[in-house]
Amino acid sequence: MNELVKTRRQKAAAKTAGAAPTASRDPERTMAEILAVAAREFAAKGLAGARVDEIADATRTSKRMIYYYFGSKEGLYLQVLENAYRGTRQSESRFHLADLDPVTALKTLVGVTYDHHRDSEDFIRLVMNENMARGAFLRQSEVIQRLNTPAIEVIRDIYERGRALRVFREGLDPVEIHSVISALAFFNVSNRHTFGLIFGDKSADGKANTLSRELVQDLVMRYVWNNAAA
Repeated sequence: MNELVKTRRQKAAAKTAGAAPTASRDPERTMAEILAVAAREFAAKGLAGARVDEIADATRTSKRMIYYYFGSKEGLYLQVLENAYRGTRQSESRFHLADLDPVTALKTLVGVTYDHHRDSEDFIRLVMNENMARGAFLRQSEVIQRLNTPAIEVIRDIYERGRALRVFREGLDPVEIHSVISALAFFNVSNRHTFGLIFGDKSADGKANTLSRELVQDLVMRYVWNNAAA
């Protein structure tokens, strides 16, 4: 009996100290499932509207387990944001843009960005929500800053190689090139529902493509192209 009481006290003390809740599943897999469900929840409802209880129910975990892994609702939201930006950068890195000629590299980058945004509506919504919050959580993340710096360096390398070959015009800023690419690819998703309703231009799933992939590539190339050398 004394041993039973001792065991119960040890379990209670461990719980109070924040020990990991018992789980039969792999912790990394569990965290990945929580992040995937949380991304949909935060994208649909924002930080204020999302409910940790609903995320726990959808992942067959518990609120306590989520808090153990992520610290708080805000901690979970921040990791969702970091995961979203990490996915964007990983989609770009697979194409080894430094090995391509600058024209092909830039067209490929634009296409990859377009495809990622088109297929990742949750990412677009997360970014929109974070902008409504004036970047409050993104500002806290050193991870996102580290992820985005190489993205600009990739564009800088492509642009400088194209400028050296005189196919890209002088005086452009890599951040501005990145902004143009992002703006066009982002708008294609952020306004797909309203465009589909207003102009009746809907795909089979009821969402409009406001700009085609080829048009976005063409617009970016026209922006950087050195017409004087043509």
